[in-house]
Amino acid sequence: MFCSKKKSLEVERTVKANDREYNEKFQYADNRIHTSKYNVLTFLPINLFEQFQRVANAYFLFLLILQLIPEISSLTWFTTIVPLVLVITMTAVKDATDDYFRHKSDNQVNNRLSEVLINSKLQNEKWMNVKVGDIVKLENNQFVAADLLLLSSSEPHSLCYIETAELDGETNLKVRHALSVTSELGADINRLAKFDGIVVCEAPNNKLDKFMGVLSWKDSKHSLNNENIILRGCILRNTSWCFGMVIFAGPDTKLIQNSGKTKLKRTSIDRLLNTLVLWIFGFLVCLGIILAIGNSIWENQVGDQFRTFLFWKEGRKNPVFSGFLTFWSYIIILNTVVPISLYVSMEVIRLGHSYFINWDRRMYYSGKSTPAEARTTTLNEELGQIEYIFSDKTGTLTQNIMTFKKCSINGKIYGEVHDDMGQKTHMTKKNEPVDFSVNPQADRTFQFFDHRLMESIKLGDSKVYEFLRLLALCHTVMSEENSAGQLIYQVQSPDEGALVTAARNFGFIFKSRTPETITVEELGTLVTYQLLAFLDFNNIRKRMSVIVRNPEGQIKLYCKGADTILFEKLHPSNEDLLNLTTDHLSEFAGEGLRTLAIAYRDLDDKYFKEWHKMLEDANALMDERDERIAGLYEEIERDLMLLGATAVEDKLQEGVIETITNLSLAHIKIWVLTGDKQETAINIGYACNMLTDDMKDVFIISGNTAVEVREELRKAKENLFGQNRSSSNGHVVFEKQQLELDSVVEETITGDYALIINGHSLAHALESDVKNDLIELACMCKTVVCCRVTPLQKAQVVELVKNYRHAVTLAIGDGANDVSMIKSAHIGVGISGQEGLQAVLASDYSFAQFRYLQRLLLVHGRWSYFRMCKFLRYFFYKNFAFTLVHFWFGFFCGFSAQTVYDQWFIALFNIVYTSLPVLAMGIFDQDVSDQSSMDYPQLYEPGQLNLLFNKHKFFICMAHGIYTSLVLFFIPYGAFYNVAGEDGQLIADYQSFAVTMATSLVIVVSVQIALDTSYWTVINHVFIWGSIATYFSVLFTMHSNGIFGIFPNQFPFVGNARHSLTQKCIWLVILLTTVASVMPVVVFRFLKVDLFPTLSDQIRQRQKSQKKARPLRSQRPQTRRSSSRRSGYAFAHQEGYGELITSGRNMRAKNPPPASGLEKTPYNSTSWIENLCKKTTDTVSSFSQDKTVKL
Repeated sequence: MFCSKKKSLEVERTVKANDREYNEKFQYADNRIHTSKYNVLTFLPINLFEQFQRVANAYFLFLLILQLIPEISSLTWFTTIVPLVLVITMTAVKDATDDYFRHKSDNQVNNRLSEVLINSKLQNEKWMNVKVGDIVKLENNQFVAADLLLLSSSEPHSLCYIETAELDGETNLKVRHALSVTSELGADINRLAKFDGIVVCEAPNNKLDKFMGVLSWKDSKHSLNNENIILRGCILRNTSWCFGMVIFAGPDTKLIQNSGKTKLKRTSIDRLLNTLVLWIFGFLVCLGIILAIGNSIWENQVGDQFRTFLFWKEGRKNPVFSGFLTFWSYIIILNTVVPISLYVSMEVIRLGHSYFINWDRRMYYSGKSTPAEARTTTLNEELGQIEYIFSDKTGTLTQNIMTFKKCSINGKIYGEVHDDMGQKTHMTKKNEPVDFSVNPQADRTFQFFDHRLMESIKLGDSKVYEFLRLLALCHTVMSEENSAGQLIYQVQSPDEGALVTAARNFGFIFKSRTPETITVEELGTLVTYQLLAFLDFNNIRKRMSVIVRNPEGQIKLYCKGADTILFEKLHPSNEDLLNLTTDHLSEFAGEGLRTLAIAYRDLDDKYFKEWHKMLEDANALMDERDERIAGLYEEIERDLMLLGATAVEDKLQEGVIETITNLSLAHIKIWVLTGDKQETAINIGYACNMLTDDMKDVFIISGNTAVEVREELRKAKENLFGQNRSSSNGHVVFEKQQLELDSVVEETITGDYALIINGHSLAHALESDVKNDLIELACMCKTVVCCRVTPLQKAQVVELVKNYRHAVTLAIGDGANDVSMIKSAHIGVGISGQEGLQAVLASDYSFAQFRYLQRLLLVHGRWSYFRMCKFLRYFFYKNFAFTLVHFWFGFFCGFSAQTVYDQWFIALFNIVYTSLPVLAMGIFDQDVSDQSSMDYPQLYEPGQLNLLFNKHKFFICMAHGIYTSLVLFFIPYGAFYNVAGEDGQLIADYQSFAVTMATSLVIVVSVQIALDTSYWTVINHVFIWGSIATYFSVLFTMHSNGIFGIFPNQFPFVGNARHSLTQKCIWLVILLTTVASVMPVVVFRFLKVDLFPTLSDQIRQRQKSQKKARPLRSQRPQTRRSSSRRSGYAFAHQEGYGELITSGRNMRAKNPPPASGLEKTPYNSTSWIENLCKKTTDTVSSFSQDKTVKL
């Protein structure tokens, strides 16, 4: 109560450094985190409250109370309390175990150590003991313990590099910097201990990209923004050390604010069972009322004469009161329609399914020795009903490893493999990669298979030289050498890292940079270029340029960027090359590669000086500064000469395309929710075949205001739904739209559509008056991609689909930024990848690779749903057949609430006689093999449509059970009517009748489960036929003289089994009852399979006919996808990084460059190119002649 009051009042936060007493008066949260649901004190009340939310548990508690009343109890109370306590205990133990692991995870994180400045000394302190205002020291590759204000670091100008994969999924490094006033503190412990600055900032919130505050220190104030803050969950990279002041701790950190709450998840079958239990209770009430009325009438008309006949001394009963008591007695007797063993059996079946997932070797990733893990046992069948998958991109679909695959230089493609005749062939394992061993500084992990590029370098092709030189000069990469003297690149964008590494391996090695120079080793010779200007990247320009002066004094502009933008800046003389390069780019994009166009321009010295003067003037302006600079950039980036294009592959995880294809064939819609850039996400969409050129339209929503977003959504709906639908009022109640959507639109829409929306637009689209338009449009699209979304927005999108479509959802991710989404979805799947274990710890299921998702859903999910539905159908049938015999018997026993069976049979029927066969079916049964489930994804559809167990199926089971109960009662009743046994004695006594019916029931339900079983194992045989044997063993034991002698009051049916079951007529009655019960089912199923076979029936028939000679699996033809689209400018680095480079603030102090900065320096005695020429070229394929360009 106090905490919630505190949080609601906190509109801003005041924190004083190194002063715990001052900060404690605000009662800020400490740095301890809690993801667990219970503690020792709250476990029992909260867990019991959750369990009794199940209607069945509350129902059984109510029955237990009734059975404790002697006047109405016809069964002993222990028949209910023992199984109820067992179920609740089992569930509680399972919940406690799950929460124990959450506690264990929390303790692991809370007990991590950080160096904290306490009493002027650095001390190792547990994370949970870190307080707001503390000064914390971080070292390279350490996780950040709390949200910190960066004070100082080991880097120049107190910069530090962080990896934010846990927050936004991006693994490229980001830069943070300290204020100049605090950077002077350095690593001086005394000065840091005396630092007493006060920070006034915003209250805790979940906005990852925004921070506002003011630091007051030394009688001056300094504004703070997001660039000065390091968030919990980040990892310090390429920075020896840094110091920070804790601003937000524990639950107040932005990471935890985005995590969401752990929710109680129930399956749709659980929710349906709650409804059915209420219906069944209503049905029992109706039966009880009928029998109670019958009892009142019987007591009034027959009861008096019956008492006179029996010489009863007691007075006349009140018929109404007698009927009232009888009503409750029958409620107790008939409660076995929903026995509590149903819930015990369901938990056991789910546990078995969970172990099958854990033990599945085909979901074991040997690369990291990681098996699949079912972290919950309550949701397995929901895996067979998924309609929407929400997936993270980075680390989930992709490996986030960029590889230079191909390039086009001066109209010629490099990167393809050719045979001895010069014809292009497909890549095979036999292809030899290019040998880079002559280059001592080459990256050994880089592979390239087209030897012709090396040949061009050897032949001194000037265009190839210029192309590689541009890749080595035009970038934002930083270089350093490790302890072994190896060159290490610090990259802001993995794309740039791939391009610079490619240039490095082909002999143009980026060595170092200063604010004024860039040094490149060109084929063994060090060349230093003077950096004259850096034209930075932004999302509007979609390109970047550098202007350099080479040692010969020439000024050159090198530019790379999105081809759609760059081609507009080319000189008219490039037309022929432009057409050819355009074809190459289409080919690259068709293969899902990320493309960039490459161009240069020679600049006149006088022109450049005039332009540079105008740029300096523009930089000095206060108004319209950005517009003037952008105009000057446009002016100089024209009349460019095209060099070619690059093609980089963002390597997908293995099997991603096949997995997405199979899931799409299973009618599962996949939405990608990523924190990455729009261009990058679109590229991956095409690479995964989620986006294709065959789509009718791709709607891009990028409005910056609510009005713009609403208008864009309306226009998209007009294209999709037609003018009439979209011109209607947008504020219509959504249910009405939903009905129209389901009934008309899904049938009228033809073709595939895709929707792409960014985070800013999504924030407006999620507002109440726009979200209806968004969800209606999105759910009609085959693919939805949400870019630049925050963790909380991911969860909001999932909740939107859950609430408005009432569809079963699954969220899959690998980082802490996915935790909120994973918790919100019906099923959360964590991938144990490169980004820590937060996603796994919050998930319901986990594995190591995205490709295992198809096996989890199409095999384990489908089987679990199939088995659970079959189990429930049989269980309700069995118990209706078992219980309703009491109802028919009531009309022949004076409505006296007399049970038709022996009391021990009632107690043991569900626990002993029929429990194991149905468990075996629920755990092991399968309609088709796992391979067929993967080969035919359409088999998944019945689960999505909820066809195998629903209210209709329940009524069919109920009708089947009622029919069987009629047969079980009236055939023996008719056969026993006025009949004598073989010995001439009357056999129509109550006990013989009870034994005959009980034996018939056990045999009928056993034969029925044998008919229901599709997949026979040894366990099924043992359990089914063993249960019948167990029944007879127990029956003869309980009817024996020995046990009667020990417990005469408990076992009154002495000798009856031996007497009854030796009569042939009894066995004929049992046979007739069994045939009459089972034959209609056999005939119906035979006709149904023969006349109206389902897909699984057809596949099962095919499996049987081809069991011995299984044909080879048909492989889908690998078609080369042509594409008319242009792969977007896919850089992931931030705008403004160029300014950081040219300012020199991120440079380490090094030896000064040569005086002029323009000299060529010999490097090694023998040049790199000479070594290459000496090397044998036997393995190099023949160098084909340049293609002639023809219009």
